[in-house]
Amino acid sequence: MKKLIEILTERMGDAFEQAGYDRALGSVRVSDRPDLCEFQCNGAMGGAKQYHKAPFMIAQDVMNVLEGTEGLPFEAACVKPGFLNLKVLPDFLASYIRDCASEENLGIRQVDAPKKIILDYGGPNVAKPLHVGHLRAAVIGESIKRLLRAVGHDVLGDVHLGDWGLQIGLIITELGIRQPDLPYFDENAAEWPEKAPFTIAELEEIYPAASARSKIDEEYREKALQATHDLQNGRPGYRALWKKIMEISVADLGRNYERLDVSFDLWKGESDVQPYIPGLLEDLTARGIAREDDGALIVDVALPEDKKEMPPCIIRKSDGAALYSTTDIATILERMKLYDPDKIIYVVDKRQGMHFEQVFRTVRKAGIVKPDTELIHVGFGTMNGRDGKPFKTREGGVMRLSSLLDEIEEEMTVKIRENKNVRADDARETAEKVALAAVKYGDLSNQASKDYVFDVEKFTSFEGNTGPYILYTIVRIKSILAKAAEEDRAAALPQAILPPENETEKALFLTLADFGTVIGEAAEELAPHRICGYIFQLSNDFNRFYHETRILQEESDGKRRSYLALLSVTQKVLEKSIGILGFGAPEHM
Repeated sequence: MKKLIEILTERMGDAFEQAGYDRALGSVRVSDRPDLCEFQCNGAMGGAKQYHKAPFMIAQDVMNVLEGTEGLPFEAACVKPGFLNLKVLPDFLASYIRDCASEENLGIRQVDAPKKIILDYGGPNVAKPLHVGHLRAAVIGESIKRLLRAVGHDVLGDVHLGDWGLQIGLIITELGIRQPDLPYFDENAAEWPEKAPFTIAELEEIYPAASARSKIDEEYREKALQATHDLQNGRPGYRALWKKIMEISVADLGRNYERLDVSFDLWKGESDVQPYIPGLLEDLTARGIAREDDGALIVDVALPEDKKEMPPCIIRKSDGAALYSTTDIATILERMKLYDPDKIIYVVDKRQGMHFEQVFRTVRKAGIVKPDTELIHVGFGTMNGRDGKPFKTREGGVMRLSSLLDEIEEEMTVKIRENKNVRADDARETAEKVALAAVKYGDLSNQASKDYVFDVEKFTSFEGNTGPYILYTIVRIKSILAKAAEEDRAAALPQAILPPENETEKALFLTLADFGTVIGEAAEELAPHRICGYIFQLSNDFNRFYHETRILQEESDGKRRSYLALLSVTQKVLEKSIGILGFGAPEHM
């Protein structure tokens, strides 16, 4: 359905046209002065030069048309020097909310031309536990995926595993020292054990130990590099061991992402595109797109219009090794062959901006993507502690993501049990939902590109711009509706929403009417923080309405049921919104 502001603009455009002016001047926007009006049209100001006429005279001409027009959705006032101030009529506003509520998508317009989109987010390395540094990619990426699907796009989420680099060689080397009798290290062996020679806990201990040793033991590092080379060149035992590493690690990653309510359609990794790399390098060299430079293979990607230096994209080191850029180019090549997407979006740390610009320019120069294929890097800032530095444990180490979630769940469990509105045996499950909301909302309420302070005390608060506050609002609505149904079964029957009777009620209507617009704009901008800002406003508007209105005590049956219908719509909009953000609401808090 049409957005409210589009309907207003359409009617104002008609008025400008009937008054003898360009209908484009009828564009309407949200008022800069909400104390005076809800929407405004400044077209008369813009038309003054075009028509060599005073803005107020143009505005008055338009007002003359409006005053003779029936069925307008607003009342208008002309204010010097030429503004047209608009207030939406209560009857029309109620009708609009009823129409939104009757739609499956609650007024979210589906895109005219759905696009096939691959969303690359997550990016964990196998054999390593997820830590807080992985939080933003997962949370932002999952929300963008849900947001794009909400407006009708066909989206595939790909975790893009780091599963083929030196970390695998390090694990193989360390395991060979600790358990040299394993058949994986016997070049004559042809059969491999079904059971992995390590647990996930052991695997997560092996890698950091190997990594630390490689930094001080050059011979050890050379062995790890050789093991990596042998793996990538097909040594059977190493390939078999790699499969066990993948099997154990991916299962653990899946459990951790499930805890975050994050899911991927594709679990592809760097290993999947290795077969493409030799042919890719050969092709780029043969076509003169890549050239040798001190033994390395590079692609010049600088453009004449660049205002800052753009280094060439190195796609093969002088020692013959591939780089992240090589793998990312090959990944785009594979994605185009297998899925032919209209758009590829990467949700990755903003500090990788130069890397992605080089990769994007290389694939365009090489014709790997179509001219109209969109390549987008959504760069996010760092998650910091109160000291402004990257978030750490109390001991100063990098915190595991599971430990962070445990800490917040414990905090929420204590608060919920103190509240005594939840049965003791339900407290833990409720705490898990509220903790997830605290974490995700705390992250997503910030613009992705900005660094932010992860303040556990603030994010777990039931007051202010927090996830728990949003959930508390939803639970409050559920409680009122449940109580109404218990007291009077007729209260649950369908009821047309009546027009708002006061400014507090109308503010809630207007915010509800803005839902489809906010979701559409957030999808275009890939900006989940817009949704957070919206539901915080909606929660505030509802709670103000709740405190000023006798909902269940209203004597008029029609009016009481209208209030309940309004609450039901508010609940649906809030729950649709938090579903897009990636969390849900409990029944009680």
